[in-house]
Amino acid sequence: MNVSGKATVMKKLAVNSLSNRNRKSKSGFTLVEIMLVVLIIGLLAALAIPSFMKARKKAQRVTCIENLRVIAGINDQWAIESNANSGTASPTWAQAGSYFKSVPVCPTGGNYTPNAIGVDPDCSVNGHTL
Repeated sequence: MNVSGKATVMKKLAVNSLSNRNRKSKSGFTLVEIMLVVLIIGLLAALAIPSFMKARKKAQRVTCIENLRVIAGINDQWAIESNANSGTASPTWAQAGSYFKSVPVCPTGGNYTPNAIGVDPDCSVNGHTL
């Protein structure tokens, strides 16, 4: 092979390697595209998480208020069955155990106080009232 033949082969190899590089670089995502996707996902998360937390807090409050309604109903039912008057001390959890499957629990960790008959029960968490 002469010098011009070697030069031609070298040019062909260089052109082939450049065209292979061009094909490889077009087959994936660029760093800018990946960063843009991460940015969009971050923005969506920043908008969604506070709304989720607000909905969760509201659901816990509604559940607690429903538990207070159940406790008030238990007190009323016990008062009717035991001929208790308004103002009489409410039944203990042990006495009222036959009226429910398990003792109601506040989803936020509050404590329930079943007040006297005729008085709504309370939760120790602010905003959880009948």
